[in-house]
Amino acid sequence: MTTPGSPGPDAQRPSRGATKRRSLAFDPDFRRLWTGDALGQLGAQLTGLALPVFAVQHLDATEWQMGALGAAETAAFLVIGLPAGAWIDRMRKRRVLITADLVRAVVLAAVVALALTGHASMAVLYGAALVLSCASVFFDVAHQSYVPALVGLDHVVEGNSKLQATQSVAMVAAPAIGGALLRVISAPLLIVVTVVTYLVSAFAVGRIRHVEDLPAPGDHLPLRAAIAEGLRFVLQQPLLRRIVACTGIGNLFHAAGEALVVLYALRHLGLDAAGLGLVFSAGAVGGLLGALLADRLARWVGEGRIIPVSALFFAPAYALTPLASPLRELGVPPEVPLVAGGALLSFGVVVYNVAQVSFRQRLCPPTLLGRMNASVRFVVWGSMPIGALVGGWLGSTVGVLPTLWFAVGGVTLAAVPVLASPLLGMRELPGAEPAAAAAPLPPADLTPPSGPAGAPPPGT
Repeated sequence: MTTPGSPGPDAQRPSRGATKRRSLAFDPDFRRLWTGDALGQLGAQLTGLALPVFAVQHLDATEWQMGALGAAETAAFLVIGLPAGAWIDRMRKRRVLITADLVRAVVLAAVVALALTGHASMAVLYGAALVLSCASVFFDVAHQSYVPALVGLDHVVEGNSKLQATQSVAMVAAPAIGGALLRVISAPLLIVVTVVTYLVSAFAVGRIRHVEDLPAPGDHLPLRAAIAEGLRFVLQQPLLRRIVACTGIGNLFHAAGEALVVLYALRHLGLDAAGLGLVFSAGAVGGLLGALLADRLARWVGEGRIIPVSALFFAPAYALTPLASPLRELGVPPEVPLVAGGALLSFGVVVYNVAQVSFRQRLCPPTLLGRMNASVRFVVWGSMPIGALVGGWLGSTVGVLPTLWFAVGGVTLAAVPVLASPLLGMRELPGAEPAAAAAPLPPADLTPPSGPAGAPPPGT
């Protein structure tokens, strides 16, 4: 970590914490990133509740329109995900994070203004979601690529665990707060709170003093070659291919169901916005527990084995969402299976994410991190707009409940690539080759992210 008056650090910082492992909670720069991330996550969770509730309750959105809105929210990962990674590897990632926060604040402020003046429509929400999606691509790829350089390779699991814990806290608190506020204010006014959180997040990240080392301009490959380099790295790593397949399949079917969850809860199960917010919050407690235990579970179960083990949670947890409808006919309050499914799913997803993201960060040479993360996101998040459109179409064709069961079947298949792999027998996962981890490679040597009941998607 750079402190005032100290020289700029090595971009990879491989030996940080080697002599004494000190909690990142004592690191001023990590605390600033942590604060910014907490506020950004709070805002994202509030928006994730306010926008679909506004669409369903105020704009009378259909199943197909909800699918299209879900697709717009993740479309940028499919459209610009790959070049974004190459661009980010050439940028200072802190500036990318700040810019993305400011763009999101401006776009949401415009949505609020249009809603309050009576000019809101589904077209406005689609446009806003597309811009927010683009900003999220840059923010998420830069964020995952920034953490290893900021905290050092020895602390990436701890850093990711803390950031996942923040996300889980936001998922617990924000929907309940948002649902309660929606009893007394409109959805557009709730989005105002999100605007403020993004602005304060940008300010917090802007106070980070760590200085990034960028590759020399002459070291940059042409854009197409740089993109291919990131893709080749992902495709040439057997374990990484398995993880990407699991996450991509899971996110595809997750998005199909997720597009209809708010509509399902409000129209089919009879919940109101406040009750839905409480369900999301209660279900997210499992994610908080998963974030707190992820580091310990990885050491106890094995950092390789924990990936397929955590993937086993996906299917049974997901099934509890459509089960809420028949159970309601038997007198079981729908909140019970929704909360139980959300808690189980968010626990498994968070443990899975901490393990597999930390593995990716250790495995990849620092100069390739942006492109590697973008390549992974292109596959695992690029499947989500397709899944959302499929879910919206199926929902309008065969009905909401059959579509949710379709999603359960797909999520069940998602675990197969990691269960039928060497990961199940591995306690330790490989890292980058010593030469790759120790110094940036010259160009000639380089080798080519809320679900049912409030749970996050199966991978980031």
